[in-house]
Amino acid sequence: MEEDDVEQQDPLRRNREEERKKGCCERLHLSISKWMLPEDHREKYLERANCCPPPIFIVLISVVELGMFIYYAVWKPQKQWITLDRSIWESRYTYLPEKRQEAWRFVSYMFVHAGVEHIVGNLLMQLLLGIPLELVHKGFEVGMVYMSGVLAGSLASSIFDPLSALVGASGGVYALLGGYFMNAVVNFREMIPLLGIFRILIIVLIVGADFGFAFYRRFIQHAEGLQVSFVAHFGGIIAGMTVGYVFFSAYNSKLLKDPRFWICIVGYIVFVLFAVFFNIFISPAPTGP
Repeated sequence: MEEDDVEQQDPLRRNREEERKKGCCERLHLSISKWMLPEDHREKYLERANCCPPPIFIVLISVVELGMFIYYAVWKPQKQWITLDRSIWESRYTYLPEKRQEAWRFVSYMFVHAGVEHIVGNLLMQLLLGIPLELVHKGFEVGMVYMSGVLAGSLASSIFDPLSALVGASGGVYALLGGYFMNAVVNFREMIPLLGIFRILIIVLIVGADFGFAFYRRFIQHAEGLQVSFVAHFGGIIAGMTVGYVFFSAYNSKLLKDPRFWICIVGYIVFVLFAVFFNIFISPAPTGP
């Protein structure tokens, strides 16, 4: 009996010793794989995983956004820096409907935030979610999803809320959330059940709370001054649930041979072309000098 007990305990001891021998980077990737990937993909991911290069895209974009906020809060004329007003509406990076002919504004609005609450919320969400996603799916894929959400957010706002301005990186953040949500739904059966439910509930709670606050600011609080559109949230999350679905729902697959990839990409391109046509020929928003 004692020998059997020793034999049963030996594998457990060996597993514990192996865990202790693993470095910080290996333990990090092991934890991330449990959150991001179904069980049948984890072994392949752990074979390739390393911390070089680090998640450059999401960290770099966050540093630039924070730097831009500090610039407009401190060095531009401003009554208060907790909630910005004058400086961001005069910024050449803010999306303004009357200046939509300046095409870069459809993307550059992501760098400008309306206050501390706005920048902190976006940075927290994109760092907490974006870094693990980039460790698994690499910077190019995360960057594609993030930027598709930014562009979809401004274009959707220009169509469905054409008289409102737009600031903040919410379109990109919601694209990451939408892509991760589709990952959680598609791979639900392959994940630990409680973990799968927890992932979906967390996303629903975050999105619900943020949308509720956005509706409150727009329709109940009736803040004075230029109205900021919340439609970018919808555009971003839909981009994430299409483009992000293709990139995040499967790991180690050849996208060019996947019909879902082409369906989502073609659908996204059609939407962009329609939005461009709308803004040139149909939009009720005035065009500035």
